[in-house]
Amino acid sequence: MQVKIENAKIGQVIDLLFDLSLKGKESRHRSKFIKELNDRLQEVAEEEQELIKEHCHLDEDEKPKMLNDGKEWDVKDIEAFKHDKLELYQEEFILEGGNVTGYLKTIKDIVVNCEKEFSGQEATLYDYLYDQLEEVE
Repeated sequence: MQVKIENAKIGQVIDLLFDLSLKGKESRHRSKFIKELNDRLQEVAEEEQELIKEHCHLDEDEKPKMLNDGKEWDVKDIEAFKHDKLELYQEEFILEGGNVTGYLKTIKDIVVNCEKEFSGQEATLYDYLYDQLEEVE
C-alpha cells in the first residue's frame, strides 16, 4: 500500500487537509500524515537551495548572487536551472507500508467522505489527492 504525491503539490495538500474540521482518530492521523508531508517539504526546500547554489554565480562567501535588488538569482544557465527545478518538483514523495498503512486508510476515508465543497484550484487538488488515495485499501 502506497501513496505518491508530487513534490510540487505537497504544500497544497497540507493546506487542504489542515483546513478540514476533524476530531479524534481522524485528526490524529491527519496530523501524522501532515508531519510526514512537512518533513518532505523541508527536504525539497533544502534540495532547491542546493540547486540554486549549483546553478548560480557565487559571491566571495560561496552564497548565490542576486540580481535586481535581490529579486532574482544570478543563474549561469537558466534553461538548465529550470529543467533541474522542474525535475525536482515533479518527483513523487512515496509513503508506504509499516506505520503509515493505518493512517493512510484514515486519510483515504477522510477524503472520500469529505462533505466540504471545493472550487477552483482546491477542487483540482482535491481530485488529485482523491486519485492518489484510490489504491489505498
